[in-house]
Amino acid sequence: MTAFVPDLPKTLSVAMKRGFLGKCPRCGGTHLFARFLKPVDRCGLCGQDWTLHAADDFPPYVAIIVTGHVMAPFLIILGAMTAISLWLTMSMAVVMAVAMLMGLLQPAKGAIIALQWWMGMAGFAGRSGKVEVEAETAHV
Repeated sequence: MTAFVPDLPKTLSVAMKRGFLGKCPRCGGTHLFARFLKPVDRCGLCGQDWTLHAADDFPPYVAIIVTGHVMAPFLIILGAMTAISLWLTMSMAVVMAVAMLMGLLQPAKGAIIALQWWMGMAGFAGRSGKVEVEAETAHV
């Protein structure tokens, strides 16, 4: 039986895309999240420990900024339409904002966990072999 060799990402964007899609940023082979915003403790394939992340409040900030920038033109257009009542305008805006925020939270958290892993932040060390290779060549 051969050991599983993870498909390590070559670039930060690949790792972040995997996290954004809810996949393990290291191997891309399994789910990153056990529940909506709760990452798995360890990857089922490559064994990467995901308890080291410290995404904290950054994913909601990202989701809010993106939602706000998308919603602003929509609200300006809706506000300019005098045929739509204020309560209908506000109802549409609230529904759209909540849907966008809920849809962006998990992808933002996955991408931020991948960023932290790639950069070796928040307890992640030796993220993809690059750090080990650099450390080995530094000792020679």
